[in-house]
Amino acid sequence: MKLMKKGAEADIYQMMWQNSKAILKIRKPKNYRNSTLDSKICKQRTIKESQMLSQVKSFGIPTPLVYFVNLKNNSIIMQEIPGKPVHDLSESKIIELSKQIGKLVGMLHQNGVMHGDLTTSNFILFQNTVYVIDFGLSQNTIKSEDHAVDLRLIKEILNSAHAKIMQSAWKNFLLGYKSIVGSASFTKITKLVLDIESRGRYAQVV
Repeated sequence: MKLMKKGAEADIYQMMWQNSKAILKIRKPKNYRNSTLDSKICKQRTIKESQMLSQVKSFGIPTPLVYFVNLKNNSIIMQEIPGKPVHDLSESKIIELSKQIGKLVGMLHQNGVMHGDLTTSNFILFQNTVYVIDFGLSQNTIKSEDHAVDLRLIKEILNSAHAKIMQSAWKNFLLGYKSIVGSASFTKITKLVLDIESRGRYAQVV
């Protein structure tokens, strides 16, 4: 078993599961919380994430298969997607894939799911298919405000991690997103993104 990433919410390991490469995600306890409450929250989020991975797959969104859930240590063993994070691809490829990513996010929102952590590292390109990973902060919600928060985050990531191509990638993302959610929802949600930016907690990037 090999540690791949130490995160604020969970540690990620690479392992073998029944002769297949797999990912083990172990959710971390939060010492600042009451231990009983923390245990309950971790358990709920572990169950929620494993359910969400399967739920969004039913919408036609490529996600890792869930192999095993252990509620004793709040861990999930899932399929390893052996591709490359979109974050690490060439600038031209990121621009090209932004439309597909927009469509995937649109499909999530159309089906009442907020991802909660939309970064270019949470989309994996494997064999010409973009997979969505890390549903640890996801939730079921049909609120336009929540969907706007999703869009605001990926916009912010594009601006900070991919500044040179931000305009082109964001334009393509919005084209893909609008093609799924339709003009009315698109107008409402993108207006809410601007509202969030204008509150002053965020620097407006466009």
